[in-house]
Amino acid sequence: MSEPPGATVTLPEASTATEPPKVLTAQRVLPLRRPGRWIATAAVLILVAQFVHGLVTNPFYQWDRWSYWFLRPTILDGLLITLEVAAYSAVSGLIGGVLLALARLSKSPVLRAVSWTYVWAFRSIPLIVVLIFLYNFSALYETLSVGIPFGPAFFSFDESKLATDMVVAVVGLSLNEAAYAAEVVRGGILSVDQGQHEAAAALGLPKGYQFRRIVFPQALRSIIPNYVNQLIGLIKGTSLVFYVSLLDLFGSAQTMGSTYPGDIVPLLLVVTVWYLILTSVVSVIQFYVERYYARGATRSLPPTPLQKLRTGLTDLRARIRREAAV
Repeated sequence: MSEPPGATVTLPEASTATEPPKVLTAQRVLPLRRPGRWIATAAVLILVAQFVHGLVTNPFYQWDRWSYWFLRPTILDGLLITLEVAAYSAVSGLIGGVLLALARLSKSPVLRAVSWTYVWAFRSIPLIVVLIFLYNFSALYETLSVGIPFGPAFFSFDESKLATDMVVAVVGLSLNEAAYAAEVVRGGILSVDQGQHEAAAALGLPKGYQFRRIVFPQALRSIIPNYVNQLIGLIKGTSLVFYVSLLDLFGSAQTMGSTYPGDIVPLLLVVTVWYLILTSVVSVIQFYVERYYARGATRSLPPTPLQKLRTGLTDLRARIRREAAV
């Protein structure tokens, strides 16, 4: 018979027959097998081993001559000139890039037009052309003067006396670097949230203070990785100053190669290793500078290489203990 609405129906209890208790055994969780990854890893390791074997055993590289030239005074003098040119050009190029970026972002149409034209011109002209043009600049203008346009000159000076090989190299690299740095800085400034500008303006802070203390520090998080790429390109670009009679690292190796033609390959390897060392040092500095400016932008700072190594060793020991326990 049907139950009235709202009545409670009691269901019969399930059978409670005596059953043996189930014994739970610990099962090991196996990771997902990835044969493709292992095959690719093995192939890469084989290629790397073959490359290293050929690099070490091939007599064509003449590693004994490489060790002879690596720390020779001629090479070290050229390395010092490379560092000087790169340092001066990097600082000058960054300052010029900041000024050009601010001019590009200003409300003055003249400043915007001049900045855009400068960036367009120097990004279009090859660096070697700029250096050679500056090296022969005295043929176009023997003297330079400062005064009223189309009027009398206050003072003048001989351009050939001031334009030494070092000055020509630094000026040429700085002019070229400023054009690229301007776009890097401008992109970094534009990456700052507009609310930061509005908040700084609402506090009544001066424009210069807003840029120095609020906008630019935040823009550096975006500027640093891109500008370090430019800086590495600048270090390698210093090899072109050899064409303006400045014996940098590459120029010194070229000169020694013409004197000792049998050592051309070891000298090129010397230059290669020194450039690898310089760019590696810049990359390490980049990591710590990025880590410094990441404060406040991330919940935890990225670990340093030493911290990664310590964490990896700790994980490896823990894994070995688990394997032994099983």
